[in-house]
Amino acid sequence: MLALYKTFPIARRHLKRSLSTVTSPNQKLSDREIEQIHPMIRVDQSGEVGAYYIYKGQIAVLGHDPKLRPLLEEMWDQERVHLELFSDLVGEHRVRPSLLRPVWEMAGFVVGAATAAMGKEAAMACTEAVETVIGEHYNDQLREIGVMDNSKKQIEYLAKTVAKCRDDEMEHHDIAVANDARRAPFHSALSAVIKQGCKGAIWVAERV
Repeated sequence: MLALYKTFPIARRHLKRSLSTVTSPNQKLSDREIEQIHPMIRVDQSGEVGAYYIYKGQIAVLGHDPKLRPLLEEMWDQERVHLELFSDLVGEHRVRPSLLRPVWEMAGFVVGAATAAMGKEAAMACTEAVETVIGEHYNDQLREIGVMDNSKKQIEYLAKTVAKCRDDEMEHHDIAVANDARRAPFHSALSAVIKQGCKGAIWVAERV
């Protein structure tokens, strides 16, 4: 069971500082660009709300474990920074936030706590499944942003933010796999259910 506590080096990254190196000029976005990026920012903020509360739920159940808690808290801290980044973008671009934020908070906490109650491996399986879907989602967004006018500061910054958060989420995925995610009871079924739930939440959050 020692593998459960294997950690990868996760530095506390100062994302806002690293993303401040954007050099493109700040130009007015076209109506088409606004139409494209508003749903992106809305769904990404919602996703980070859900992720934040998943870790909060896991810590509520597994926080008594002195070896596991620091690992969960480190990933939770990263999700907090991601949420701040996308919340800032919501304000900057005057994006209407998802009307279902209370749902994302409750659903995230319940999923996190429920899988943690099934055991440490199931909690890691939850992280593996969620981060798989989120990584794919961010890659889809980066492909869409890639055909926009990246000479505009707002679009360059959004691309760098999404890419940085994607990299962190995939690091969380790798940590979960290294810490016995695939030894969880009924791993395949549990993973499939969580992935489908995440995909459904993404579809809804882009629109509502």
